[in-house]
Amino acid sequence: MAAAQTVGQGVNLVLVTGASGFIAAHVTQQLLRAGYRVRGTVRSLQNKDKVAPLRNLCPDAEHELELVEADLLKPDTWKTALEGCTHVIHVASPFPLAIPNDENEVIKPAVEGTTSVLKACREVGTVKRVVLTSSVFAISGEFGQNPNHIYNENDWTDTSLPSVDAYAKSKTLAEKAAWEFVNNLPEGQKFELAVINPGFVMGPILSGSFCTSIEILKTLLLKEMPAVPGVNISCVDVRDVAAAHIMAMTSSEAAGNRHVLVAGNLWMKDIAVFLQKEFKSQGYNPPTLTFPKFGLRILSLFDSKVKIMLPAIGKVTRFDNTRMTQILQIQPRKLEDTVVEMGYSTIEGGFVKKTAKYRGPKK
Repeated sequence: MAAAQTVGQGVNLVLVTGASGFIAAHVTQQLLRAGYRVRGTVRSLQNKDKVAPLRNLCPDAEHELELVEADLLKPDTWKTALEGCTHVIHVASPFPLAIPNDENEVIKPAVEGTTSVLKACREVGTVKRVVLTSSVFAISGEFGQNPNHIYNENDWTDTSLPSVDAYAKSKTLAEKAAWEFVNNLPEGQKFELAVINPGFVMGPILSGSFCTSIEILKTLLLKEMPAVPGVNISCVDVRDVAAAHIMAMTSSEAAGNRHVLVAGNLWMKDIAVFLQKEFKSQGYNPPTLTFPKFGLRILSLFDSKVKIMLPAIGKVTRFDNTRMTQILQIQPRKLEDTVVEMGYSTIEGGFVKKTAKYRGPKK
């Protein structure tokens, strides 16, 4: 990535929300490496597990990372966090591991948090552009509903359908709220919005705390299931997602647009095979057989993490990543490498115990 002086003309200070999150930590690191001034938000500066890794993201950065407290459900915390910022990368949003008892537990912080950040941007008056992290679930929230259709940025999830889950609703409603807010700003208060819609994000883990994206790798490496569900996932590398956010912040063609970020589709079995190929000789034995659907239905009665997968069994949803490659100029990494590197990162981070045969990542 080019230095901030050439890439980031007019960028004074960038706010990254939820800086300790899986994606946001990579965004923060890449911004620091490129020479930007960065302020990150965390819910508590007293949480050493989340704050300490952020302090070590880029020891040689030209500008030291600034950290402040802000909470999606505390609107009054955002104006102070935004003081002096010209650009905002709003990543923070809940990502549930299982079906919540009340869908508003996910929807409310996503929608209200996004609105609170945008209102604060309007109030401080210095923000030129906001980059919002949405999801492909805001484009197609139903699994394989239209298998012959390749989804793109013109498609939207119909949140009125009963088959659309809480997470898909939260991403769709939060993104729609953002577009509505920005489009209705009075002339003197306008700022730009660009949206990133990634698929399932995988890759190396920078933050020290557990995140949802680790769950699949942990389950497979520890063989917590005897077989894998027949689920197909649209995947993308977290480093490509981070780079896309920064390009969306600076590219004139990104403003006012959504951007699908998908490198390709993998069956859960593909992920297991990649892991087995790399880690079997190191004492791990990921399952590579596929669960029959009736078996998963029985398991789902006892495990909400299985229940959340049921609608996706055997279905494939494909996305057009043209804007990713042509407008944001991101050439996606090879997904096998992404999976393997995340496997090592999961073990190195202590989320999966090292075996006696474990050799560690190649230098």
